Amino acid sequence: MNITGKKAVVVGGASGMGRATAEALAAAGAKVAILDRETSDGKEIATDIGGIFHPIDITDFEGAEQALGNAVTELGGLHIAVNTAGGGSVKKTLGRNGPHDLDSFRKIIDLNLISTFNLNRLQAFHMSSNDPEDEERGVIVNTSSIAAFEGQIGQVAYSAAKAGIAAMALVMARDLGPQGIRVVAIAPSLFATGATAKFTDEQVAPLVEDAAFPKRMGRPEEYAKLALAVVDNPMLNGQALRLDAGQRFAPR
Repeated sequence: MNITGKKAVVVGGASGMGRATAEALAAAGAKVAILDRETSDGKEIATDIGGIFHPIDITDFEGAEQALGNAVTELGGLHIAVNTAGGGSVKKTLGRNGPHDLDSFRKIIDLNLISTFNLNRLQAFHMSSNDPEDEERGVIVNTSSIAAFEGQIGQVAYSAAKAGIAAMALVMARDLGPQGIRVVAIAPSLFATGATAKFTDEQVAPLVEDAAFPKRMGRPEEYAKLALAVVDNPMLNGQALRLDAGQRFAPR
């Protein structure tokens, strides 16, 4: 899909990989809506890139539907959706204080998996009314993690959620193929984002030791480059693309 002139939504676009993607899409000629928390820097970033901002709480599923609808209305359509919002926690299935509580497990699933599916079903609906370009109406890019494949100790909830996002890519691509909508998940390793901003070089080194090359955290702009490559290449569909420098997570 030619990015120039297209309407794009980046959920989680106020920081990290989402911000880099929003900036890259705008630089490539897309009209971009950033959806992120009310307290984020989304409004300022949207202004800087000539886009728009709409606040969203992705775990408020009905509110998220309204926020997305408002953004699409203001954009005048939707061709590209990139979803990067999410988060994790560290708890073992059975820890010193007993079994993993169900409440926090559900919250991580809601935050990552359920919210992503909720956005995807709505994004696909908005895309389905587009006039096709070379038979294509839209592209959805979701964010998984290599924890989906090699989850570490204490990542049971996060790994389950990210594995669900990876698994949805092929099924949704098949579901949405007749409408000309593609779905791809990107599965990053450890990236330099707000969550890792306070890590020292000494703390980072052992975390990336088992990467083949380069032995460092990924950079947000490297995620953005892959997201734009997915949009650009119509043969990329129905899969989870690892973005991990050849890294395979060890148990801890």
